[in-house]
Amino acid sequence: MCQIIHCQAPELLSGGFLILMRKPTVFIYCLVSLSLWLTGCASHKAPTIRAEDYRETVRVACVGDSITYGAGLEDRDRDNYPAVLNRLLGSRFEVRNFGVSGATLLKKGDKPYWQEPAYAAAGDYHPQIVIIKLGTNDTKPQNASHLDEFEQDLQEMVRHFARLPAQPKVWLCLPVPVYETRWGINDQTLTDEIIPSILKVAEDNHLPVIDLYTALANRPSLFPDKIHPNAAGAALMAQTIHDALVRERR
Repeated sequence: MCQIIHCQAPELLSGGFLILMRKPTVFIYCLVSLSLWLTGCASHKAPTIRAEDYRETVRVACVGDSITYGAGLEDRDRDNYPAVLNRLLGSRFEVRNFGVSGATLLKKGDKPYWQEPAYAAAGDYHPQIVIIKLGTNDTKPQNASHLDEFEQDLQEMVRHFARLPAQPKVWLCLPVPVYETRWGINDQTLTDEIIPSILKVAEDNHLPVIDLYTALANRPSLFPDKIHPNAAGAALMAQTIHDALVRERR
């Protein structure tokens, strides 16, 4: 089943979830996913990663756009979310950043991730964990006519990474909020189209979802340009993902 990971129920109900309630399609998907999340918590069967289950260093590939890359960060090499996640996970893990500024999940988007060297590099890395955080750039008007292909393209990307030799576990992220429409990137398309599509693919493939939208909701101060998180925002993303990956088994 699809489980939304690390959106604590009180925060979900009082923060980002109420925002999504105004979007009927998103509300339906989120209501179902919240129910599944609670069921997973009750049964203690939610997925988790333990370093001791691996003989070697656990390789984590972070696939994404400029938010993953760390655009706008003063010390990008240190403060991008994959770098912070690497420090949080510790020496048994190796996290690599495969973010590409401007990249779309859509194959027919204005800058398809599929055509970027990072796409092949992420596969060549032979990761055991793949974190996919794409969709923000797909909200641009020039990409809107292809949004009916978003689910199909995400399904294909999930299949591609899942079939790598290391048979990695794949995690899907809901993108962070858009606090102001810029460069065509907008929150309405994100919540009306992108988030429901990600949840649908996760449900169909029994994949866990990390809800970065709720984790960074109502925090505009963490987004200097209203699109990209600052160092504190990237750190919150990293902490949310970390907690989803390695929370204690019960």
